[in-house]
Amino acid sequence: MTARIDQLELLARQEIVTAPVLPAPISEGCKDRTFELPTGLLLAVFGLFAAYLAVMSIGFADAGLVVPMAVNFIFVAAFAVVPMLWARMKPAKDAKALSFDRFLARGIRTETGTCGAGSASIQVLMLPAFIFLWGIAVTTIAALV
Repeated sequence: MTARIDQLELLARQEIVTAPVLPAPISEGCKDRTFELPTGLLLAVFGLFAAYLAVMSIGFADAGLVVPMAVNFIFVAAFAVVPMLWARMKPAKDAKALSFDRFLARGIRTETGTCGAGSASIQVLMLPAFIFLWGIAVTTIAALV
């Protein structure tokens, strides 16, 4: 069963305390919108996704797939263009995408420390590469059956 406890008893037990005063939040926004990756690496991700769609479009060519594949290409292009526009949008920031030379020299910062250029490239390109290879495998199997 529950028992009602009045306000005076809670005050006597010192269970009611004053709320802490929090400082006013200062919104600085996103300091670096480029993800510290060189443009070429992001274009490689876009290229692998577009290559996957091209393999699937060619391998399963059918008049009924024209519109769905066009929609897929539009979405993949949007996934590449929107972050590019977001990095350039106002308020103007000093951060620019890393050049490939600087990327090779210093890598990128992550929450767990610095990640070298090779490791970062592998992490970024692994999923698009697997999806592309999966598309080749599926198309090959469908062609052989």
